[in-house]
Amino acid sequence: MNIRPLIKAAIVTKRFMKDLKNEEETKTIVNEVLNCSNIDYHELHKFEENIDGYLIFRAKKKGTHIVYYLDKEMRLVFLRAFKNYKEYGKFLEDKKEIIKLISHA
Repeated sequence: MNIRPLIKAAIVTKRFMKDLKNEEETKTIVNEVLNCSNIDYHELHKFEENIDGYLIFRAKKKGTHIVYYLDKEMRLVFLRAFKNYKEYGKFLEDKKEIIKLISHA
């Protein structure tokens, strides 16, 4: 909540769009994550970890696990969306893959 007023933009990666396959669903999820007054606040803003200065968060909406991060320029960057919890868990364990996605975002 302390970071919210500092956020300057939201960026959706191609991989995130590919994961969801639905532009309307993507817009809805991004807007809900940006709207801090949502009653599901804790489901939409769970801090996972700090990787090389990037704050990695997880959102969960209707069974979909969304991974996004706050970059050093105070932008939210949506990286991946997973329908399967095990795939989501494996992704979070692979720090090299996360850094690779961040560098291409």
